[in-house]
Amino acid sequence: MGKLGISLYPEQTTVPQATAYLEAAQQFGYRRLFTSLLQLSGDHGRDQLAVFKAVVAKANQLGFQTIVDIAPPLFKELGIDYHDLSFFHDLGVWGLRLDEGFTGQEEALMTHNQYGLKIELNMSAGTNAIDAIMSFGPRRSNLLGCHNFYPQEYTGLGDDRMVAYSQKFRRYGLQTAAFISAPSADHGPWPVSEGLPTLESDRHRSIASQVHHLRLTEVIDDVLIGNALANEADLKAAALAFFCPYPTLRMTTEPALADLEAKIAFSEAHLYRGDASDYLIRDTQPRVRYAGQPLPAHDATGTLHRGDVVVVNETYKRYAGELQIVLRDLPNDGRRNKIGQLTDEDLALLSLLKPWRTFMLKRVAN
Repeated sequence: MGKLGISLYPEQTTVPQATAYLEAAQQFGYRRLFTSLLQLSGDHGRDQLAVFKAVVAKANQLGFQTIVDIAPPLFKELGIDYHDLSFFHDLGVWGLRLDEGFTGQEEALMTHNQYGLKIELNMSAGTNAIDAIMSFGPRRSNLLGCHNFYPQEYTGLGDDRMVAYSQKFRRYGLQTAAFISAPSADHGPWPVSEGLPTLESDRHRSIASQVHHLRLTEVIDDVLIGNALANEADLKAAALAFFCPYPTLRMTTEPALADLEAKIAFSEAHLYRGDASDYLIRDTQPRVRYAGQPLPAHDATGTLHRGDVVVVNETYKRYAGELQIVLRDLPNDGRRNKIGQLTDEDLALLSLLKPWRTFMLKRVAN
């Protein structure tokens, strides 16, 4: 299973603040830390290295794996040779993320470093750089991928593009990561506070929905909160979504929802039947599990719309109890009880559900 992570920017926080944030995140199962050296240039930047080292030391003590963002020009400024990564080993980091690439040979060479440092590549460039790196025989166990985050609104990656770029890394079996944005967090590495997601479509989603979105793409292992400092509610919500056994879609419910229908919808996970219809996602297991129990008709007229959640009622005999989610508008002939509707946020994720995948539904307030 992948890991959940947070971000810290030492030049914008104090060691006590960073320590408290790390301790809060650790309690919810966070184990990765992203930070950056890109802002630490010049004399002021060198002064900040002491703060940086103290934050990384605390993160290590709490069991975090720290990746530090760095670009090739900073290698020269800090006097680092990519043949010798002792500078990063001395910082105590788990690995370094290359915000910009070299030629491919350098990245491959760095994966063979004597310290076992991870080399994380920028997955958002959309080039064939990963193919060039692989041609030089890297140590795959030390090679990772991570998407960018995008502080400026309307500049994040499109959903399809992110998936396509990620698949280049998945083909080589590499661990992948992407960023989400915490509504309660107020800063990143740059003086822009419009969120820090990888996907533009996630920028204004709730943090739990962002996590489930990335999970449903099936191309991302690790999920990192890009901005800091998220409050406890956001840390908890992201963790519950990440560690939930299956991706979850949230729904509001109808007033007439019966106890058995609530049990069918929310007590267990749902398996999307493989011989898929264009009109309905079907979970046929409840009709077996609850066979013979009364399911009288209600809310069973009118037109059913995409995202409506229904339970087949007892007038449909052998199909009674089956849970369905509507994909295309269709008339309700009286045999399906509408029990609720996916939230607007999660309705947009419906197309990511695939046949034979398991998912869950969660009830939220209307």
